[in-house]
Amino acid sequence: MSVIATRRLSEFVGAEVVDVDVDRMLHDDDLPTACLRALEENGVLLFRELNIDDEAQIAFGRKLGRLAQIPGYRSPEVMEISFDPANPNAQYFPSNDHWHFDGSMDDIPAKAALMSARVITDEGGETEFASTYVAYDALSDEEKDRFAGLRILHTFESIQRRTYQDPTPEQLEDWASWEDREHPLVWEHESGRRSLVFGASAARVIGMDVEESRALLADLERRSTAPDRVLRHSWSVGDLVIWDNLGLVHRACPFDRTQPRRMHRTTLAGEEAIR
Repeated sequence: MSVIATRRLSEFVGAEVVDVDVDRMLHDDDLPTACLRALEENGVLLFRELNIDDEAQIAFGRKLGRLAQIPGYRSPEVMEISFDPANPNAQYFPSNDHWHFDGSMDDIPAKAALMSARVITDEGGETEFASTYVAYDALSDEEKDRFAGLRILHTFESIQRRTYQDPTPEQLEDWASWEDREHPLVWEHESGRRSLVFGASAARVIGMDVEESRALLADLERRSTAPDRVLRHSWSVGDLVIWDNLGLVHRACPFDRTQPRRMHRTTLAGEEAIR
């Protein structure tokens, strides 16, 4: 059985893997199981300055699970995250500045993601992570009882309006083409763990006064992403980060978008619906 050496990055989330290189990723058949175990425990794994290429990133991703296909890129298994106007999804990437989890508008959210830094900016552009498992565990018993039955409406418009306050008719039409989703506020996972389901796509609590609903969601996000609960990763070229999308929210930190910044993300397809 493969064992990996890790170093904690913060009190609540994140660990650096200190004894794995690309060759081991490609040839140690027991490593994927060890990494998935460490990911479940830590939420985020950092492989500092690994300098993995797309081919190896895809190969290791396949060892971890089934990969999602993203059309429009040189490889459908690698989404290039940049503000290059030629990027087919560049108009949506500003929403990454807000706390979210990937796939909140899908039938089944992504299981995890691998992201490597190819081009970074002089300042800013960090990525922050916060555990939604920790967020649930920190609730009072009264809150756990009260939140157990709450359901949240998630909309694509809610995500995009955080960036585009005065959308064009074309944008509104595009946003409306995305199906709304209804998720429980408390997700009881197949593992038995519980997490909170919130983020930029959370529009309102169903059956609650609008202002009360917004206040509740804003308070939960504020508490769950307090500075002492957040891991902020400052990227170096070549870094690879893997994160557990089922029990985390994340966001990109501001940077000068006139500077090039390019990340390559490979997504593990989801296996578990939010229930």
